[in-house]
Amino acid sequence: MNLNKHYKTKQLLVLLLKLSIVGLAFYFISLKLTENNDFQWNEFMAFLNENAVFSFKFIGFLILLSILNWFFEILKWKNLVAPLSPITLKMATEQSLGALTASLITPNRIGDYGAKALFYPKALRKKIVLLNLLGNLAQMGVTTVLGFIGLLCFIQRYTLTLNYSKILFYSLVLLACGVTVWGLTQSKRFKIKGFSIRAVFNFYKSIERHRLLKTLLYASVRYLIFSFQFYVLLQIFNTSISYTEAMIGITSLYLLASIIPAISIFDVVIKGSLAVFLFGFLDVNELTILAITTLMWLFNFVGPSILGSYFVLTFKTPKLIKQC
Repeated sequence: MNLNKHYKTKQLLVLLLKLSIVGLAFYFISLKLTENNDFQWNEFMAFLNENAVFSFKFIGFLILLSILNWFFEILKWKNLVAPLSPITLKMATEQSLGALTASLITPNRIGDYGAKALFYPKALRKKIVLLNLLGNLAQMGVTTVLGFIGLLCFIQRYTLTLNYSKILFYSLVLLACGVTVWGLTQSKRFKIKGFSIRAVFNFYKSIERHRLLKTLLYASVRYLIFSFQFYVLLQIFNTSISYTEAMIGITSLYLLASIIPAISIFDVVIKGSLAVFLFGFLDVNELTILAITTLMWLFNFVGPSILGSYFVLTFKTPKLIKQC
């Protein structure tokens, strides 16, 4: 009798947690849609109508690009998890979109790590977190390399006032951090959540090279898709910049946005502010660039998170999964 009562109480708490996650996600989404101080929502909608953004052809193509964007993210996750535990494309979709919804209200989507781990038994969760970190590092690596190239080109083409002493200082700090991390990898005593740094690196070294290359490939393809989607929106709004100029601005934007800590739901505000600054050098007016960053957010975060809310609500405690 007590066991049955305990089970029902646990189920009720799980249900309340699910509803809280979905409710908070939708609350913050609605907050960003209705209380954006940069421009009025009615003005934004009128601007979209004026530029024929709501045509079936444009909407269909933009949705297709968003689907491809998340399809390659899902493939990346499936590729990483496959050696650890059996996973289908459907399961990878549930985990990726469900974790997106759960992570919207956490800084830098840190909740994504815990959310994905919950789909697996406790014995696998530490490795799941490490695999998720690897996938995010691959995406960040592509963003950093292409963004660094784009930012260098941006600085060469346009007059930017930079504080080179600060740049040198932060570069030295990063170098010191890198040396410190390398030193910790040589120590068996230093541990994080029961894992020594060396054990973490050994775990990563045990992953097949072809799987690492596929992860990097999926991350690269995904980056090209959502950056192209940004360019398509620039064309829809009749801007006169070339693809090369656009990519210089887009890659710089994603690099700078990726290094600013923020709650994921406010990503649209950060990207919007940075985009207004960067694309101002390319003579793109403020309302156009704010409309584009808002649409990118709607197509690539709000839409998938709405689908992900279903997976959050239907989430069940994982049964014992047989390890490969």
